Amino acid sequence: MKFQYKSNDYHQPQRNGALAGLLVLLFPVLLPSLFSPLSHASPSMFSEWNGPKPRHLPLLKSALQHQKNAMFEMGKLEPNAPKPRHLPLFKSALQRPSANAKQSDLWLPLANQGWRSCAQSANNPSLPQKSQGYIQVFLDGGLNQQRMGICDAVAVTKILNATLVIPYLEVNPVWQDSSSFMDIYDVDHFINVLKDDISIVKELPNEFSWSTREYYATAIRATRIKTAPVHASANWYLENVLPVLQSYGVAAISPFSHRLTFDNLPMDIQRLRCKANFQALIFVPHIRALGDALVSRLRYPSIKNRGLDGVHLEETAYTNKIQEPLKFVVLHLRFDKDMAAHSACDFGGGKAEKLALAKYRQMIWQGRVLNSQFTDEELRSQGRCPLTPEEIGLLLAALGFDKSTRLYLASHKVYGGEARISALRRLFPLMEDKKSLASSEERAGVKGKASLLAALDYYVSMHSNIFISASPGNMHNALMGHRTYENLKTIKPNMALLGQLFLNKSLSWSEFQQAVVEGHENRQGQIRIRKPKQSIYTYPAPDCMCHG
Repeated sequence: MKFQYKSNDYHQPQRNGALAGLLVLLFPVLLPSLFSPLSHASPSMFSEWNGPKPRHLPLLKSALQHQKNAMFEMGKLEPNAPKPRHLPLFKSALQRPSANAKQSDLWLPLANQGWRSCAQSANNPSLPQKSQGYIQVFLDGGLNQQRMGICDAVAVTKILNATLVIPYLEVNPVWQDSSSFMDIYDVDHFINVLKDDISIVKELPNEFSWSTREYYATAIRATRIKTAPVHASANWYLENVLPVLQSYGVAAISPFSHRLTFDNLPMDIQRLRCKANFQALIFVPHIRALGDALVSRLRYPSIKNRGLDGVHLEETAYTNKIQEPLKFVVLHLRFDKDMAAHSACDFGGGKAEKLALAKYRQMIWQGRVLNSQFTDEELRSQGRCPLTPEEIGLLLAALGFDKSTRLYLASHKVYGGEARISALRRLFPLMEDKKSLASSEERAGVKGKASLLAALDYYVSMHSNIFISASPGNMHNALMGHRTYENLKTIKPNMALLGQLFLNKSLSWSEFQQAVVEGHENRQGQIRIRKPKQSIYTYPAPDCMCHG
């Protein structure tokens, strides 16, 4: 085939090509909407021309699924999450505006209430000339129950003019944690702070080395006191334990949980308990270091380096100078399986959840459940049901916290996992926890150790602007007392009010919000004087605090 070209058209193809190229360059300018996906690195029909088939298709699918899951976490509910029980309120909470000036008053620290910490003895501390013998205590329960037991042991030791052996912490049957006192607390600091009040030894002298936990487990021993009543008086110890000390030189009290009264004790003994709790008990250095790192990352989220080395500390110190620290709330989400099962309440998980909890109750407690004679509506109206993550989220939203609020989640294991938490995360997308803030290497020292994990949460909670617990319990009580002692803001949910509000399905958001705000005006850390039989560790005034 023969092609013929006219001489005057020789340069036409080149001109056409130039014009075509110019049009290609001008298309994005002339028709920007057509090409806008390119500016967002999104696929378009042009980017797929001659596109090769993905070489790593399984990995690509996994990555896409991961992005989908991330979208659920940030803005949507988990795929398997239970449907919100309070859907109208939940929708209104999602659409709430940012906090206004009045709501921002939530972040203001507590005003001076006329009380100050006062844990020093009224008289000059003095050690007895002669110790009556060695006191051993064996403490069960979780971190905060054991903490109260340690302080009671200090007081009993003083009452008896004895020497305290560093308390033995029993293995928790629920969490299976074998952490010792020295794994959790700075033992040298503990001994040094109390050295003018009582004598403390880390171990028994050799002549009493037989007095071990295993020794008392094998048979009834004359030196073991197992009859101490709950909230025993000082006289009971003088009458029943002192003779054993004087006869054998050692007395082992087991069990020792809530074994000392809160009433009718000398002021010196009460203040010594406070001194032990608020001054002598501090966590081991590596817990404090990791806690400080988490607090820094909450206050200064722009910090890139998250190591606990000197570089991190130097960068953090520099960042702290040039940035205004952000405020954050610690939420203790007490919603574990034991709590859910033992409450006899319905949490909206349907028949499957009811059957699972019923089976668990039968296995653990042979079907015996607290308050099981009441209906779910009765329990909720009385404020006896733990708040679910969704409900505590609605409470926070009604109080005025918005989507810009930085929230630290302090909890061991939430019943239902991320699916249960997703409603709360949707209300507060800037929610963090130990896992999101610390690397796996940093968490290695506390992994699988419930007491150390709880200690870390306790430390972060004490450094937060606001602390709130979803339901009463030992950690709630311990932190409420400690933060009261330090005059720090702590919101105590009005459980009965919330139970009644959540039962009212016709309540509008404005009505709900008004009721919540009014019902929590005086539940944000205001000093409450301890009443008879109430814990000195939860209500430290007036025993641990001086007025004026």
